[in-house]
Amino acid sequence: MPTGYNLLTVDALAPETMATALARCFGVAVGDVGVAEADADPELRNWAAPVLCTYAAVSGDLTRSLDLYAQDQVADQPPESEVAARFARAAGTTVLFPAEEAYPSAYWAATPEGLVTRVRLELSDDEPPLYTVDSAEAPLPQLPRAVVERFAEIVREQRPPAPVAEAFKVSAAPLWPDDGPHPSLAGALTVWERVVVQMESGWAPSGWYPADLYRERLEARDDLARIGARLPPEVRRLLDDAVEGLDLRFVRATEEDPSGSLIEELTGRPPGRDRSGRWWYRRPDPAPWERA
Repeated sequence: MPTGYNLLTVDALAPETMATALARCFGVAVGDVGVAEADADPELRNWAAPVLCTYAAVSGDLTRSLDLYAQDQVADQPPESEVAARFARAAGTTVLFPAEEAYPSAYWAATPEGLVTRVRLELSDDEPPLYTVDSAEAPLPQLPRAVVERFAEIVREQRPPAPVAEAFKVSAAPLWPDDGPHPSLAGALTVWERVVVQMESGWAPSGWYPADLYRERLEARDDLARIGARLPPEVRRLLDDAVEGLDLRFVRATEEDPSGSLIEELTGRPPGRDRSGRWWYRRPDPAPWERA
């Protein structure tokens, strides 16, 4: 099956420029790249070309939309992010490609200098629509009007795998008196595992983490302690085993905060009896919400 890619460019590239850049991206000869405008006569196209590019003009901050296909005979078929980065360098223009999150506005931008950062792409209701890059997580020289800000909603959308929580749900289901572990218990265990996984990865893929979301993850750990105390003994043992492993990983990825300064930073309240869990007395260093 051919591999498809969707790119958007800031500069209005000529077909020859696109063909040359795509040849470099996929490691093929320029003659093996077939570039054509979207409304070109399909009978005049070389559909057997190893790399096919159909482009259209768009308006606003972006000028070209590219639909790419690398045929089976193309040995090098990198992921879309790598193709975008290669194309940006080869063509000398900033390139956008869609992010995996559900938000329609969620995109990544790759610059000729090698920067890859998140952006928000908005389409107007006009016909044809205007493409506007209204914000980015890093300054983009070719998109100077984009406001530089962090996208907290994207981090909230990220859901890394939680195999420990999944294994607990499977093991505990036969022991539960009703229909398996209570959703609040399973949910708290899942989000606790997710924050540990993201912490271990250096907060990938965004490279940062909102402070309010981190506070919610610590509160989920509170929920595990509270709910766990009311579980049937067999289920409690399974939960303790799952949480113990995650807590150990959490400890390895954090530093002691004996004064509880993180509690006040996250909640606005001094340390007290309402924040007695030991997980509140450890902090990631550096704090991911303080990263530039």
